[in-house]
Amino acid sequence: MPVTWCLANPKIGEREVMAALLERDHHLVRQGQVILADKGFAGKEFETFCSERLGVHLVRPDREDEPARHGKIARVRQWIEAVIDTLKGQLSLEQHGGRTPAGVFARTGQRLLALAAGIWHNWATNAPVKRSLIAYDH
Repeated sequence: MPVTWCLANPKIGEREVMAALLERDHHLVRQGQVILADKGFAGKEFETFCSERLGVHLVRPDREDEPARHGKIARVRQWIEAVIDTLKGQLSLEQHGGRTPAGVFARTGQRLLALAAGIWHNWATNAPVKRSLIAYDH
């Protein structure tokens, strides 16, 4: 589950945005927690920030020009992509209807909270499919 999120200018690099977000919300991550990321988060400086400053373990796909470290994490990446697909499809993340930055932020937050609440409820009730929101679809 996401620990924190933000909306950022697409011209800012994703590593810089994530570093600023984790720096600000450092109390939300615990020592030894695993953060899953994509290849865009490669870089010694960012990995050092995560491990030494925050005490978390960054796991991302290995690049072709570096030795294998984490192996194949394709299954985890498929799970992440499925969650994003649910946000875009069933929760209409891309058709949010917000007309101001505050409206976009609020409507994006609504959808993230709805997804998190649905998944939490499915785990709490021992539903057979944890990520499914079909039971909440009206």
